[in-house]
Amino acid sequence: MIDTVHTTEQFKQLIEDIKSSEGYKEPIAFGIARVDRGQKNADKVLQANYPVVNWKENFGSAAIFIKSLQEAHIKVDFSGSEFSATINDSFIRNAKAAFAPYLAEATGQMHKNVQVIKTLEAMEDIGKNFRITFLFEDTNPQSVESVYLKLYALSLGKVALRSINLSGAFGVLSNVAWAGNRPYELEYLRDNEIELKLNGTYPNIDAVDKFPRYLQHIIPADNTRILDSSKVRMGAQLAAGTTVMPGASYINFNAGTLGPVMVEGRISSSAIVGSGSDVGGGASILGVLSGTDGNPISVGENTLLGANSVTGMPIGNGCIIDAGVTILEGTKVTIAPDQLAKIKEVNPEASLQTKELFKAKELMNLNGIHFRYDSTNGKVIARRSTREVKLNKELH
Repeated sequence: MIDTVHTTEQFKQLIEDIKSSEGYKEPIAFGIARVDRGQKNADKVLQANYPVVNWKENFGSAAIFIKSLQEAHIKVDFSGSEFSATINDSFIRNAKAAFAPYLAEATGQMHKNVQVIKTLEAMEDIGKNFRITFLFEDTNPQSVESVYLKLYALSLGKVALRSINLSGAFGVLSNVAWAGNRPYELEYLRDNEIELKLNGTYPNIDAVDKFPRYLQHIIPADNTRILDSSKVRMGAQLAAGTTVMPGASYINFNAGTLGPVMVEGRISSSAIVGSGSDVGGGASILGVLSGTDGNPISVGENTLLGANSVTGMPIGNGCIIDAGVTILEGTKVTIAPDQLAKIKEVNPEASLQTKELFKAKELMNLNGIHFRYDSTNGKVIARRSTREVKLNKELH
């Protein structure tokens, strides 16, 4: 057992002793989650709810948690990229003894990992539904708990979009029916459909998916608005001031915004939209599997994607794509000589040839371009943008 720690100096010394022990490995991320298990198969974890996510931070708490597991006779395996275990009362007692100097002040935004231990101590039975997870390397996730830990890290802004490994996540998660924040095994519903419906207990299913909705797990910033919870998937990242309207809008996981953005269109997986931009009604930013040649798309700041436009390549700052215009890497774009000179002025580092017909790929990430159709011949043309894109500050 861990002896009760009385001072912060003793606490720091305990951490140093733990870290210097043979075989110890510092995690890059960790957290304690309440898990939802299968109604038919209790060994299957369907979802993990993390009240606190630690990513490259709070290494002292990680050391205490590891030592508390070991003192509770739970062997921590440092040899793999991740480790998960079900916690028990002995783990809680050990962690509380180590955190003793901080128990009184653990409230609000202070000492959140200590708050987790205090809350669990007050609960009667933690022997089944509470799991602790450590990530030692950012490799393909191997468990539901590690997938959710990474999704939380994205949605909480603890890691940058497109910066962590989620390969294989779909294979780890189960396809389940979501009723509010509760997942149901589809096989359980099929096996018990008659009884559930006749008893009036069949759940009101909101969706069937491997991922939950963003708002089922994340509290957004005060000035962030999501008008329809189904429009944002867990693992999306929304910067403060983002507004997601109902209708044709959608933000996938590992995609999102870097500042105040109006979203009335689709931001596909791995797509990122810069501050002050407007994704118009029905506009579509393509994902890496939908026509971008595997090139993740970033849309710059103060850029307007018109209604029902399609963007299949990275776009710079201060750009406009008119309503209904499709810009893919291979799209042929005509630029008049006088407009080309103006585009070169605002992009002095770009090496644009002196010609009139370009592949759109040659204009990737350039600033201040207005893409539109020539209504007389249907060709895509590009001009130097002269319109300033501004969002309504009262709404963002």
